[in-house]
Formats: sequence, structure tokens, C-alpha cells
Amino acid sequence: MSSGLRWRERTAGVRDTLRGRCDALLLGLAAAALAATFLRPSVPMQRPELEVVVVLDVTQSMNVPDQQLGGKPVSRLTHAKAALESVLLSLPCGTRLGWSFFTEYRSFLLMAPIEVCAHHRELRDTLRRIDGRMAWAGNSEVAKGLNSGLQIAHTLPSRPALVYVTDGHEAPPVNPGYRPSFTVERGEVRGLVVGVGGDVPLPIPKIDPAGHVLGEWARGDVLQVDPRSLGRGGSVVGEQMVDPNERYVAPLPGATPGSEHLSALREDYLRLLASETGLGYERLSDAAALGAALLDAGLSRSVPSRLDLRGVLATVALVALAWPLLAVLRISRPSRRKAKAAAALDELRGRSRPHASR
Repeated sequence: MSSGLRWRERTAGVRDTLRGRCDALLLGLAAAALAATFLRPSVPMQRPELEVVVVLDVTQSMNVPDQQLGGKPVSRLTHAKAALESVLLSLPCGTRLGWSFFTEYRSFLLMAPIEVCAHHRELRDTLRRIDGRMAWAGNSEVAKGLNSGLQIAHTLPSRPALVYVTDGHEAPPVNPGYRPSFTVERGEVRGLVVGVGGDVPLPIPKIDPAGHVLGEWARGDVLQVDPRSLGRGGSVVGEQMVDPNERYVAPLPGATPGSEHLSALREDYLRLLASETGLGYERLSDAAALGAALLDAGLSRSVPSRLDLRGVLATVALVALAWPLLAVLRISRPSRRKAKAAAALDELRGRSRPHASR
């Protein structure tokens, strides 16, 4: 036996020994990783959590059809609800969402925040049933409704963020010198004011309690200035008791004395309310933009959590068990190719021998 052949035999023996030991180590690693999964290992971490209460304005100005959906004109409320339903599908599991509505001067909680994946149907069906028939008065005191929404978010034990969806139309108009105050400290509640509506003032549909359109509000049907500026009635017919020396205060942004029967998005006014309460502002354009605004880090909060390591350990065990098999496949393929090549060479040699004897 040649020295080269003996060297190859020794090398093959050492290689087989190392391979066997490596396989044993991998098997032990897989067993240890699988056994560790039963201990439910985890590591502490901080993760962002999004919990939101959405307040929808259902007052009559939200029925102005100045929005587009599928190429057709729809009301502001319909557009807002469609956008929120699309956002509901895009929110990650673990997000908690609740619904409220605003009418007259208060916001009312319909559904406290619940997890969006486990309760998607309940959230969707409740959203679809929110409409103008929930309003029991013609007033739309937006600032007071916002304050009421802040109180709801501040009172709930989990302290969710607030998303207030409105066109900003105050009815009756607000006297700039006697504005309603906010009872929740600025910055106590995270949130977003979402403005919905067009830039061109349009007539407001007049709707009965059953939701039937009865026409449009005319100029003489609504107050064109705030009630305080009108003063109180005197003892003489037509006399109004007002203070002629009262300090002048500039009108609020978006105020339209004489045209309050028409409605457009009061964007500057909503920006003012948002800045006074420490909220952000977003104009509703489409569902994608609204979803991105909701997922912004400013609405989320950091909560303690634990990262489950069982998935990592299971992956390690799977790789450890599969590695020897992959190694065998890598070795067997070259061996098969060599065997085929040797067989082909022997066949050629066998064919060439008769010709050589002749």
C-alpha cells in the first residue's frame, strides 16, 4: 500500500471522528434549546403602545357633501368614517381603539378602547352605525366638545390618546372675548385634531331626527353672531342691553358673520384649539395619511414589556438538527458526481480495449 493511500485513510478516519463528535454536539445543543423553551425565557424591554379614543362630530354641518369617495360627492362624516374604517384594517395587532361621538356641547363614549385584531368586527360595525341621527340638538359647540373629549381620555384608567374629528364649525358662533375654557391641563392628554371639509363654504343640509333631508339652513334660520354680542332684551320692544364700552377682541379664525348658514373647514380655528390643548393637527385627505398620523410616535407611549425568546431557541434547535443532514447532502453530491465520472471513464476504456488488440 502506497504512503499516499495510507495518508488518505488516516485523514478519512480523523474526519469521520470529528464529524461524529460535531453531530453529537449539535444534537445536544438542539435538546438543550428545546428544553429551555419550557422555561418560557424572556428579557425585559420597552415597546410602543397605541391606544386611542376617536371622537366623531355628528352635528349637521358634517353632512355637507363637499368630499369625494370613489369619484362621487359624499358628506364629511361619510368620508371620515370611510377613512377610519380603512385605517382600522391597517393598524397593527396590539393597538387599542375606541369610539365616541360629539353633538351639542359634549362628547360621549360609545366603546372604550379594545384590541383591534380580536375585536375588528365589533369596532367596524359600531363605526358604521355612527351617524347624524345621534344628534339631539342643532348646536355644535366644538371647543366644548373637544374639552369633553379630553375629559373622557383623561378619566379612562389607561389614559388613551384622543383623536377629535370635526369641521370646526361653531354654532352658535363663539364670542372671542368669552371663550369656553379647557379643564384638562395642556399636554395631559396626547392626541390629534383631525379637520375634515372643503375650503368653499356650502349650504348646510337641514335633517330631521330620522335622518331625512328637509332642505338647507337659510340665513335667517341660524345665529349669525354670538349670543353675547346681541345683548339681552330690554323692557322696550327691540331694545338690546349691551355694553358700548366693552373691550374689542378680534374675531376668532374662520368666523364668518352673516354667512354662518354656510360651512367650510375652519382649519385655522382647529389649529388654534390644537395648540391650546397640546394636541397635533392633521387635515383629513385620505386613509393612508390618517393612518400614518395615528402611528406617529407622538400618539404612542412606551410601556414595559418582555421579549419572548422561545421562538429564537426553537430556531436554534431546528438549525442544529438540520445541519448534519445538510452536511451529508453536500458531501453526497460530489461523491455521486465522481462515481458517475468514474463509470463513464471505465466505459470508455472498455470500448477502447478491442481496438487496441487488433
